[in-house]
Amino acid sequence: MDILFVEDLRRVYAGGGNEITALDGLTAGFAAGTFTAVMGPSGSGKSTLLQCAAGLDRPTSGRVVIGGAELTATGEAAMTRFRRERVGFVFQDFNLMPALTVTQNVTLPLKLAGRKVDRRKVRDLLERLGLGDRLGHVPGELSGGQRQRVAIARALITEPEVVFADEPTGALDTRGAREVLELLRAAVRDFGRTVVMVTHDPVAAAYADAVLFLADGRIVGRMDRPTAERVAERLAHVADLAGPQRLTAAGAA
Repeated sequence: MDILFVEDLRRVYAGGGNEITALDGLTAGFAAGTFTAVMGPSGSGKSTLLQCAAGLDRPTSGRVVIGGAELTATGEAAMTRFRRERVGFVFQDFNLMPALTVTQNVTLPLKLAGRKVDRRKVRDLLERLGLGDRLGHVPGELSGGQRQRVAIARALITEPEVVFADEPTGALDTRGAREVLELLRAAVRDFGRTVVMVTHDPVAAAYADAVLFLADGRIVGRMDRPTAERVAERLAHVADLAGPQRLTAAGAA
């Protein structure tokens, strides 16, 4: 059963007398407990898809359904509450509060949602993510990989149904990137979360269960059990697949 379903998503940006179509009738389903990478050339709609699916942006038309609830049918205040309670997000640049400690950054979503903070649960999560000796440190005292681990802990602490990750390894070195990708895979395997990750890196995509390829705001291909080599080869030709082939995630080959 799909925990996340997006149907006929369109996102059109208007400005300077021109319209830019970032998403063009995109439909896709994401099963519970899976890790999906989203790839495509620059301007293909990858980040827009994540932002609309996570409730950070509202599509021009179409539906986003998470856990059986239609996110796009709610008002702005309800969408904010929905996002805080049922969605996690990991950003490329971490988006941590520089003056807060590791523990305070991780518990911030709970406090914003008015939920009780279970200190033991927070400590256990941070220890599982290798941050048990960094609880009182501020982000400036951590490496890039450690900061991204804090961001992952913050995304997981509310027990969201879906975790969205937008280029989560883009600011990291090879070792840090590998650690973060292993943690995202563990979020699926050990915590039962559904992860949807935008990346430009075939090596990162190979950590996922499947890869969706986008071009011109449409899904133009899907690959199960990806390898870095197969992904790189497909990505080199994905722009040529746009146009008449308007495939959905379920029907793409």
